[in-house]
Amino acid sequence: MSARDLAAQWAAAWPEALAAWSPYTRLRPPLLLASSKAAQDEGLSGSFAMIRLVDQTVVIDLEQVRGLGLDTYAVEVLAHEIGHHVHAPASVTEHTRSLARMLPALPNLHQHAPLIANLYTDLLINDRLQRSAGLRMAELMAKVVAGNRDGPDSKLWTLYLRIYELLWGLEPGQLTGSLPLAPELDTDARLAARLVRHYSRHWLDGIGSFALLVLPWLIEDQNAQKAFASLLDTRHAGLGGNPEGLTAIEADERREIRHPGADPELIGIGEEAMGEGEEASERASSLAASGQTRDPYQYGELLRLAGMKLDPAAAAIRYYRERAQPYLVPFPALPAARSEDPLPEGLDPWEPGEPLERIDWQASLALSPRPIPGLTTVQRQIGTQPGSEAARRPLDLDLYVDSSGSMPDPRSALSWPALAGAVICLSALRAGAAVQVTLWSGRNQAMSTPGFVRSADECLAILVAYYGGATQFPLPTLRDTHAARVKLGRPTHVLVVSDDGASTMFDSPDEHGITGFELCARALAQAGGGGTLALNISSDWERYAARYPAWKWLQRARDEQGWAVHPVATLPDLLAFARAFARRHYGPAGSSASG
Repeated sequence: MSARDLAAQWAAAWPEALAAWSPYTRLRPPLLLASSKAAQDEGLSGSFAMIRLVDQTVVIDLEQVRGLGLDTYAVEVLAHEIGHHVHAPASVTEHTRSLARMLPALPNLHQHAPLIANLYTDLLINDRLQRSAGLRMAELMAKVVAGNRDGPDSKLWTLYLRIYELLWGLEPGQLTGSLPLAPELDTDARLAARLVRHYSRHWLDGIGSFALLVLPWLIEDQNAQKAFASLLDTRHAGLGGNPEGLTAIEADERREIRHPGADPELIGIGEEAMGEGEEASERASSLAASGQTRDPYQYGELLRLAGMKLDPAAAAIRYYRERAQPYLVPFPALPAARSEDPLPEGLDPWEPGEPLERIDWQASLALSPRPIPGLTTVQRQIGTQPGSEAARRPLDLDLYVDSSGSMPDPRSALSWPALAGAVICLSALRAGAAVQVTLWSGRNQAMSTPGFVRSADECLAILVAYYGGATQFPLPTLRDTHAARVKLGRPTHVLVVSDDGASTMFDSPDEHGITGFELCARALAQAGGGGTLALNISSDWERYAARYPAWKWLQRARDEQGWAVHPVATLPDLLAFARAFARRHYGPAGSSASG
């Protein structure tokens, strides 16, 4: 059969494969690729089939299909891939959650979590298609086994095939071969078969136990993944996805993971107890996740395990965006002139070269049913009239975040300054403000967004960077920013997130020898929207200001220049400050420009 005929045969099998799950199942047609090279270009490597959960696309490598002798199993292979969409894991978020459920059961072997998740969901799907849809999944597995030269050397591979033999009532050795099975391997296969049947409808609840069961076999043979290469169809399923709700550790992740031999829901169900319970209980483990939220490193590792190719900075941006969402509040705004409603006025000619969307087609066609550009095309002039409601003009935000050695790296540990900055920046952007973010540490260590931007990603990219050096506020950035913007007439609030290192704003000169105290006073006046210092210092700092020069500078800045100094006793308190920032400085009417 030619490659074209094989593709046509498999395309014709697609409706039947969909109907194996439900007559109402709808998916786009599969990508049937004639060569492995073309399949690799679509992200499929190693296996002969896969599904991309991001766009629900099934990809088939017909060259491998022919090599394995699976030409006539189109319905079975396609229905299996559809099962990953409609049953397990069903979505990128559920795929990533399943990995998170397994990680506590795989100490020091997290890199194998995608393999185990793939094996577990394949068992669920294949068993359902064999028993409920009447498809030839046992024959398909036999074909795959025959074409898999790496399989027989792996005990985990043998365990996996033995599970299928038990699920489908096959004779021992029909898939596993003629070699005798170790008693402990057969015991674990029976427990796994029970687990698959018991948790078939709520599969996430059983995935941790499955991982715990296969852990000893994985430890014994960490190269076992080679045997499963042709079956790993969800290894990169999350590529390009954006799962949500994963910064928090779910309650189910914190529950004790029981070995199937110690699970009261499994002991004695399905068939007789076979004596495996006591033996398996000896290998049972009591592992539970700790804490309520993941740190950025754990979050990034989880996304990478799910198949998302992200660098630490990109993962951190996603992390802080998600962590900030529950705390977002509208950014404060100043009252402006009363809003103006559009008022249609007369018609002017529309000339070629002007934007097409300006053409008033109704008026143009009234002049001539055959419009001639520049002659019969007109545009409506829009005037304004006073509106009935006050317009709101959001304050722009100039944010400076300390990234000296006293602050954690946002990409590896939770940085409260970065999270507070994310809350405030995203709130400002949501209200329509423009934001400039500057990260600073020692002298000549400062990076900023390209001016005042309206892009959340550009702001977060600065917030998740890190210096970890000395402490010297970037006076030139503050000076030049507001000297250039004063002509724009857009009030801007200046916010500094730091500790007592913020005193370097005032006690140090710039490169021209002008004192920082003078520069800050000038910049604050030019900004026109007030200034705030959110500092990780003692709440009774004023009491001891006379003893500490840094605190004395802060006191002078507050009393003489109008900076609002907000001490936060601990870095986590910055989050509460961020949430209350808009309400504290600007009431609902937005009547005050500075604290």
